[in-house]
Amino acid sequence: MPTQDEFFMEQAIALAQQARTQGNEPFGALLVRGGTVVMTGENKIHTFSDPTYHAELGLIRQFCSEQRISDLSEYTLYTSCEPCIMCSGAMVWSKLGRVVYSVAHEQLAEIAGGSIMIGSAEVFAHSPHRPQLTEKVLNEQGLKVFDGYSF
Repeated sequence: MPTQDEFFMEQAIALAQQARTQGNEPFGALLVRGGTVVMTGENKIHTFSDPTYHAELGLIRQFCSEQRISDLSEYTLYTSCEPCIMCSGAMVWSKLGRVVYSVAHEQLAEIAGGSIMIGSAEVFAHSPHRPQLTEKVLNEQGLKVFDGYSF
């Protein structure tokens, strides 16, 4: 029986695959509060011609705007890949309670052919707010989304 983190990570990974199928980059995320998914998001940088429309940032922006809140301290964000520096910043500024990811930035850098970002733990370490971080949940399954993919 999967843990709660694994249960929600399976959904984030499925969203990443969906994003890839729709011609976007293979990243997906979901926001959870009290064991309930309150919003999902996927990378839509090609759909919207917006290089900042990452799964995590788009989800945080939309949810906070729709709910008219800016404090996500009671929420967990599950994401298929470790957040980039931009998305990690959004997590800091929204006071996100917890972030759980599957694929680490070092693994993504290897897939993409270079170091493409600073790890979220490093961003959080230098920030006024530090979300709790859980790493590499369903890592092998998360890596499969990138099979045959090139950036």
